[in-house]
Amino acid sequence: MDRLSTLLARFGVNAGTFYSGAFCGISAFDGDQTCGHLHLVQSGEVLLKLADERELSITEPTLIFFPRPYRHRLFAKEGSGAQLVCASLDFDGGSGNALARALPDHLILKLNEIPTMASTLDWLFAEAFDDVCGRDAVMDRLFELLVIQLLRHILSSGDQQPGMMAGLADARLSKPMSLMHDAPGKAWTVAELSVAANMSRASFAEHFKRVVGQAPADYLVSWRISLAQKLLREGKPIALIAEEVGYESPSALARAFRRKTGVSPREWRG
Repeated sequence: MDRLSTLLARFGVNAGTFYSGAFCGISAFDGDQTCGHLHLVQSGEVLLKLADERELSITEPTLIFFPRPYRHRLFAKEGSGAQLVCASLDFDGGSGNALARALPDHLILKLNEIPTMASTLDWLFAEAFDDVCGRDAVMDRLFELLVIQLLRHILSSGDQQPGMMAGLADARLSKPMSLMHDAPGKAWTVAELSVAANMSRASFAEHFKRVVGQAPADYLVSWRISLAQKLLREGKPIALIAEEVGYESPSALARAFRRKTGVSPREWRG
C-alpha cells in the first residue's frame, strides 16, 4: 500500500455535514467535542476567532480545517453575504490517534490556492445548495474525500513540523515508515529499515530522529500503542491486540502501554 492509503486503512475518517447555507451570527465550538471540524466559506465575509484569541478576517472563499477538537468561533454580520458548508470529522480510534495527532492544530487555505481540490469543492457546493435526494450522504462522502486531498496537500507542501507527516514526506523515510505502518507486528530493526531507506544504519537513525522527532524504535512503539488504543476502543480482547501489534504476550503489551500512556490498557479503556 502507498504511504497515505496505509494510514487511512488504519485510521479512516468519517464526516457528518451539519450546516449549509447563509450564515449570520455566531457559531461557537468549545473544544470539548470529541471531533474535528471542516468549514468551507463559499462566499461573503466571516470572522474566525482561534483558541489563542487571534482573529482572522475571511474575505475570500476559504477552507478551514481543524483535525482535532479545537476551540474556535465563527462570526458573520447581517448583510455579510456569508455562505458556509460545515462538517464534523471523526477519525477511527478517536481524535488522539496517531494520524490525527500528526496533523497541525488548524489549516486555513484560500480555495484558489488548492486547485487540485477544485472539482471536489464544486461538486460539494452544488450538492449543498441544491435540494436533491441523497444530498447529505453525498456531502459526507465528499467531505471525507476532501480530508484525503488535504492530507496529500500536507505531504506535498514541504512545510511539516517534525513528526509522522514530515517523515512520510521525506523521500528517504517514507518507505521505511510505511513498512512499519503496514506491518506493526514485525520486529523491525534499524538495519532493515536503513536498507529500505537506502542509507547507512547510522545516517538513517540520525536522519529519522531529526525529521520525525523520535528514534525508529521509539516511533514503532508509539505506532503500536496507537493501534492498540484503536483496537481497545473497538472492544477487541487484549490478548488478540498484543499479537496483532507485535507483543509476545498481553503483559508485554501492558508494560509498553503503561510506559507510553501512564496507565494500563484496562485502565485506559475504562
